[in-house]
Amino acid sequence: MKKLLLVLGIILFGSLCQASDTVLTGGVDFDWVNLPQVQRDAQIADYQSKIFGEEIVTKISKKDFKNTYKDFIKDKYYKSNYKLASNGITETSDAKLCGFFYKESILYMYAIQFKKTPKTVYYYSAYGRLSYVDTMSENYPNYPYYSKQVRSNGTLAGAIYFVSHDLQYIYKPDGEFKGVWYKDKMFDRKGKQILTRSNW
Repeated sequence: MKKLLLVLGIILFGSLCQASDTVLTGGVDFDWVNLPQVQRDAQIADYQSKIFGEEIVTKISKKDFKNTYKDFIKDKYYKSNYKLASNGITETSDAKLCGFFYKESILYMYAIQFKKTPKTVYYYSAYGRLSYVDTMSENYPNYPYYSKQVRSNGTLAGAIYFVSHDLQYIYKPDGEFKGVWYKDKMFDRKGKQILTRSNW
């Protein structure tokens, strides 16, 4: 939920501008703004199918969620993990950590990705309560892969298809296409730039 709020915050505070008709290049070619609409729609549908399959499931039962993640509902070491994340420590011997801050100084959430099970990231409140889980597809960490974010109440928060480090397709919980990030710019279905981000 907090990651979704973070993304929404970036969306709300990102600067909006028009896309130009130039091809952006990097690790992959990105010519989204120059593609015919039919090709953009085909790419969107292809990645949506890879993430969601034939049926878009937007919720798992709270009971199933708790059974699946019963050992992670409460972070047993939240005091030490909170302190580590607050102090900018991003890695320990057994996990990677990421802190999320309000006004750059108040830690309101932290994430843990255990090295033994890197395909799952657990997001906790400052008090060590599980907020949501991010699960990656089998191909992770190799590109392409996708991830789904599920809140602790079992509802899907969203999904992302990672083509590369520079290129990600973002989908809403119902499978609707939200936009495509290329580096620090997000484009909509029509090829119009709609957002920028500073944390790329």
